Amino acid sequence: MKKKIGVGIIGYGTVGSGVYYILTTKAHKLSMLAGVDIEVIRVAEKRPELFKGEVPAKLTTTDAYEVINHPDIDVVVEVIGGIEPAYSFIKKALENKKHVVTANKALMASRGGALLALAQSQGVDLYFEASVGGGIPIIRPLKHCLAGNTIRRVMGIVNGTTNYILTKMADENTSFESALKEAQANGFAEADPTADIEGHDAAAKIAILASIAFNSRVTVDQVYTEGITSIAYEDIAYAKEMGYAIKLLALAKEDEGGMDVRVHPAMIPAKHPLASVSGVMNAIFVEGDAVGEVMFYGPGAGKLPAASAIVGDVFEVAQNISHNKIGSMACGCFENKKLKTIDNTESRYYLRLEAVDKPGVLAKIAKVFGDRNVSLESVIQKNTSSNYAELVFGTHMVRDKNLREALKTIEKLDVVTKVCNVLRVEG
Repeated sequence: MKKKIGVGIIGYGTVGSGVYYILTTKAHKLSMLAGVDIEVIRVAEKRPELFKGEVPAKLTTTDAYEVINHPDIDVVVEVIGGIEPAYSFIKKALENKKHVVTANKALMASRGGALLALAQSQGVDLYFEASVGGGIPIIRPLKHCLAGNTIRRVMGIVNGTTNYILTKMADENTSFESALKEAQANGFAEADPTADIEGHDAAAKIAILASIAFNSRVTVDQVYTEGITSIAYEDIAYAKEMGYAIKLLALAKEDEGGMDVRVHPAMIPAKHPLASVSGVMNAIFVEGDAVGEVMFYGPGAGKLPAASAIVGDVFEVAQNISHNKIGSMACGCFENKKLKTIDNTESRYYLRLEAVDKPGVLAKIAKVFGDRNVSLESVIQKNTSSNYAELVFGTHMVRDKNLREALKTIEKLDVVTKVCNVLRVEG
């Protein structure tokens, strides 16, 4: 049995500094619980000014390979993000037979399968709890606690930036642009918020969760993705009036037709647990055949919440090393299941159109829907002004392809001036 587990950290930004803080301030507790001392040996950061004197100079370096190749380091923590050089760093660390803990969702959602296979072949662990949900435990519960379930659905709010924006729009009747500016001013959105508001961040996370839930590899490029830039305050208001909230949902479900994995804004009933998740908080709703419905809720990002998940992985690896075993975070994608295209998915829909306000308009639109097998559940006329009116439609379950074909025809009708928005209704 080893007496000491050496840890090396690559990256000393927001999360990396949080990892160092927890590992050093909670060292005694962690060591007592793990049954082995856990000690930080090196911290690598290419911008040494970020250390701010918080890390003893003898532990710091600007060269990541001083961590990767250090003989006394057993566990490498990667918290720099992105695909490269993170992939090369992790690959080399695994080849050196070092255990790896990462928070890198983009990397795990695109090349996670190859890295997990490499870790298994080298007889080391690769853990990635912090890649989804920040401080929320979700990956280990899916792989371990819910292993006895056939998972039917995973649905969640997994991006704090977009949830903050949509919450502001709903609570303060403000526009998307104003809410985004406020999010940036408060540090909840990047100067370039594209990855968040266009849904790419959420897509990486649901690719990881779907792979675990359905035991079949899903990569981020296979996830159908829509962002929230089309959401207007009118949509928020109409949703409220109809008893719904609008959220950016990451959704994965499976039926006899295959896996359905997507990210898009959706209306969910106000009584659904996810509807009350506000601000930068995250929540992930899981449905299994044995457990029924469970929800995981908490801070989805931030220095210490993310660091908490990473340190939890380091602790788990330390226990595995001290007991001379490899953990069970190996790749569980032992099946090769069919992934549905978006055309073949089915949902209920909310539609908002602007049309000429005169007799016969509704009949023309309804005929197009009927010709494409789109069944309407409700129609409401809103905001009539001069010669125009907004029409708000609700549909029954409909195939996406049928709806899109109908809308292409409707956009060309001389009585329709604009298709304002199209949102799925879930829950």
